[in-house]
Amino acid sequence: MIQANIKSRVVGVDISLDKTSLAVVDIRGNIIATDDFVTSEYPMVGDYITVLSEHILSLVEQNGGYEQIRSVGISTPSGNYRTGCIENSPNMPWKGVVPMAAMLRDRLGIAVGLGNNAHSMALGEQAFGAAHGMKDFIIISLGSGLGSCIFSNGLPLLGADGFAGEVGHTCVKPGGRQCGCGKLGCLEAYTAAKGLACTAREVMQEDPRPSLMRHTEQLTPRIIASLCDQGDELAIETYRRAGYLLGLGLANYASVLNPEAIIFTGGLTQAGHWLLGPTSESFEQHVFHNIDGKVRFVLSSLDDNLRNMLGASVLAWEVKEYSLFK
Repeated sequence: MIQANIKSRVVGVDISLDKTSLAVVDIRGNIIATDDFVTSEYPMVGDYITVLSEHILSLVEQNGGYEQIRSVGISTPSGNYRTGCIENSPNMPWKGVVPMAAMLRDRLGIAVGLGNNAHSMALGEQAFGAAHGMKDFIIISLGSGLGSCIFSNGLPLLGADGFAGEVGHTCVKPGGRQCGCGKLGCLEAYTAAKGLACTAREVMQEDPRPSLMRHTEQLTPRIIASLCDQGDELAIETYRRAGYLLGLGLANYASVLNPEAIIFTGGLTQAGHWLLGPTSESFEQHVFHNIDGKVRFVLSSLDDNLRNMLGASVLAWEVKEYSLFK
C-alpha cells in the first residue's frame, strides 16, 4: 500500500501542578504554535480532559488543521508510559489511577502517548539539549517533587512496570519526614520545594541567629536562594543541608548506574552553587571510588516549559499511530 500523505505534526502537552502548556510541533522539532491554561482550575479529571481537548482542537485548527496531526504526547507527574495512566500521584489533584491517554484518545480520535515528566524531559534533552549524543545519563528534576529518568545505552530505562527511576522516593533518613507518597524519610521530602521550606523552618528553630527568613511569609526556593545571595547564613545552611542529602542520594544512584552525566532541571536549580556546591561535595564523598570524578554535573540550558513540550512531542512520535478517521 502506498501512503500519499504522511502526517507531519504532533501536539506536545506538558502538565504541571500550576499550568498545562501545549504546542503544535513539526517533524523537525519546530514549535509552530503554543497555548496554555490553569491546571488547578479543574480538580475533576473529566472536566480537565474536556478543556484540554478543546484547547488542542482550537490550537491545531488555527495552525494548519487537524488532518496534519499524527498524535498527541503528554508529559505529566506520576505518568506511566507503559499504561498511559497517571498513577497514584502524591501532588496532582486527581487521585488513584487515571487512564488519561485513553480518555484523551477517545475524545480526539487519534493516538495519545503519555509519560512521566522526567521521562519526557530526558527525551527532550537527548533530542534537543544537554544530553544530545549521550547514551548513559540521568535526568534529575527538582521542583514541587523530585523526578528522575535513566537513559541506558541510548534508551530510557523504564522497568517492568514503568516506575524505574523514582530516586525521590528512596529513603535517606529512616523514620524521617512524611513524604507525599506516604512513606517516611524519602529524598524528595528533603530536596523538593516543600522539603526545602521545612528545612528552613527547622534551621530557624535550631539556630537563634537573626535571619531574613524569619520575616518572610512564603519560603520558596527562589526567595531562599535570593537570601543566600544577600549573605543570610541560615538560608545558606538550608541549601547546604538539602545539597548534602541530594548528593548522598545521587551518589547511591550513580554507584549503581555508572552514568556519564547527571543533568539537572527544574526550579530549584536556579539556586545554582548554593544547592549544587554542597550536592557535588556530598556526591564525591559518597560515590563509589571507581567513578569518583567521572560523573559530570550538567545544568540544562533549555527552558523547562519548552523542553517538556518538546519531550512530549517525542513521546507523540513514538506512540503507534491510530486514527478513527482513516
